Amino acid sequence: MRVTTASTYRNFTGSVNDVHLKLNKSLNKVSTGEAYERAADNPLAHYTGKKIDSQYLDTLSKNTLLTDVKNRLYQQELGARDIQDILSKAKNQVQYAKTATTTGEHDIDTIKQDLLQKQQTIVNDLNTQYQDFYVFGGNDVSTTPFSLSASEDQMVLTYSHIFPGETEVTEFKMTFKKQNDGSYGFSQPIEVSEGGNLLSVADGQNKLVKAMSEQGRIDIGYGAINDRGTLLDTYTGGLNILTGLNSDAVKAMNSNTAYSNIMDAMNKSPIALIGKAVLGISDYQNTGDKDVLDDVLGDTIDEMSMTEHTLSTSYSDLGNKYKLLEDTAKKLDTIEDSLTEQYKDILGADPYASIMEMYNYQYSYNAALQVGSKLLSSSLFDFL
Repeated sequence: MRVTTASTYRNFTGSVNDVHLKLNKSLNKVSTGEAYERAADNPLAHYTGKKIDSQYLDTLSKNTLLTDVKNRLYQQELGARDIQDILSKAKNQVQYAKTATTTGEHDIDTIKQDLLQKQQTIVNDLNTQYQDFYVFGGNDVSTTPFSLSASEDQMVLTYSHIFPGETEVTEFKMTFKKQNDGSYGFSQPIEVSEGGNLLSVADGQNKLVKAMSEQGRIDIGYGAINDRGTLLDTYTGGLNILTGLNSDAVKAMNSNTAYSNIMDAMNKSPIALIGKAVLGISDYQNTGDKDVLDDVLGDTIDEMSMTEHTLSTSYSDLGNKYKLLEDTAKKLDTIEDSLTEQYKDILGADPYASIMEMYNYQYSYNAALQVGSKLLSSSLFDFL
């Protein structure tokens, strides 16, 4: 008579279930590449892996952010280079204007119109967008920064900006024209309004200094997060490009002289110098005094040469920042690879061993099923 006790069935069922559970674990190990399913399987490896996870996610987030910052800086770099190129071409036109006065009124007027167009092109460069924000807007990426209106006797440059924590647009209206002493420059004081309401002279000046002091230091794997000064400033305002004064330089200025220093630099900006040449040509067309025109254009050419150098410095500074970001990106890629290898060494399963383990449990499970089919078969002969 065959032994078919309940205990035999229970032992057999428990053994089959245990082999099946191990088979499932081995299948999971092969599919996920993880050596352990629970922290209890290896607590030390689990918590070490958690630490690596945190480091990896931090590195990954920085690398993702770095891509956007690099693209924004690249657009800033292109804009600065384009403005420098426009100023260089404008200088050639101004040099030609000194001789064009002897070739005909049509030539000198053509040069003036070309210079006016170059002014507008510079403004367009300062309004460059990357994705959905303005790269020269400083901390304000949603407001169109610059607008320009020019006529025969003056030029009005308007800078619009929303400061952090504010909701109203602050407008800086700067009028460039011939002054009472015969010089060309921005009229003082400039008009500053917030939400359409004109601010006092002192408040307006403080706002301008504040706008040019804005910074966007971001933790992207360069510098130390506990030392803000070591982090890279990734924001560059359009006024900073025009004046050649970066935010650090403005912050270092004496508060009593910062505004006047900024406006002195604005009078040497590419837009102002081109405007000076335009107004000088307009005066010549009205008076016919070529000696005065030659003096104005000669001074303008010299000032344009110095401003070209200033723009070159700003362009180089942006290029250096971009190079630092590229180096940082390479470093972050290396860290990602290193963390991935560490994670595999600590929590990863050996693929070859896992596959062999899976096949062993699969064979064991199949054999158990075959034994079960024989154990559970019954016939009338078994009870005879």
